[in-house]
Amino acid sequence: MTARVVVADDQSVVREGIVMLLGLLPGIEVVGSARDGEEAVALVAEVAPDVVLMDLRMPRCDGVEATRRIRTEYPNTQVVVLTTFAEDDSLFPALEAGARGYLTKDAGGDEIVRAIEAVLSGEAGLSPAVQRRLLERVTTAPASAGPPAGEQQLPDGLTPREAEVLVLIAEGLSNPEIARKLHISQATVKSHINNLFAKTGVRDRAQAVRYAYVRGLAHAPGTSFT
Repeated sequence: MTARVVVADDQSVVREGIVMLLGLLPGIEVVGSARDGEEAVALVAEVAPDVVLMDLRMPRCDGVEATRRIRTEYPNTQVVVLTTFAEDDSLFPALEAGARGYLTKDAGGDEIVRAIEAVLSGEAGLSPAVQRRLLERVTTAPASAGPPAGEQQLPDGLTPREAEVLVLIAEGLSNPEIARKLHISQATVKSHINNLFAKTGVRDRAQAVRYAYVRGLAHAPGTSFT
């Protein structure tokens, strides 16, 4: 299947470079490019792409607001954020607005393809650099609960098994890996994930990772709870 992609970035050189790169990648068709968030939303309405590669800082309508409008008005279109990342406080707002993937602008072709494939299959497309940044942000934020799952009353009515699945998601395990680790079927894993998403109000795995760290259900490697 060919993924139909729109690129949104206010910097002409960056936008044109990404369009050129995508044109060389298998399984991707660039169906348009936009100079700001307003153009991106209008283009999505016109060409109905599968994915928008969205810059965060743009004039008129920034990437966060454009992402929110696209995900609300055109839910069949997924958004992958493009960010330079340095001191970029728009990352979490973009996550909350419905972005499903995050890439730095120096991402290579293989990384872009993986992120697009991931969001189209319902996963979160996170680059390694973005994963580290997310961990840094959530592990320095005040947690609403101290000890890990199993040593506390679980939030939002989560069952111990749902919390266990959530922790494994935070550790980066895929559905098949979770199934093997817990000795359950992939269908059961999907059922637990659907239930915990509904209870916690998260929309995707990226938000689930953030939830797990902020609520104290998981912690970054090399840290410990007291």
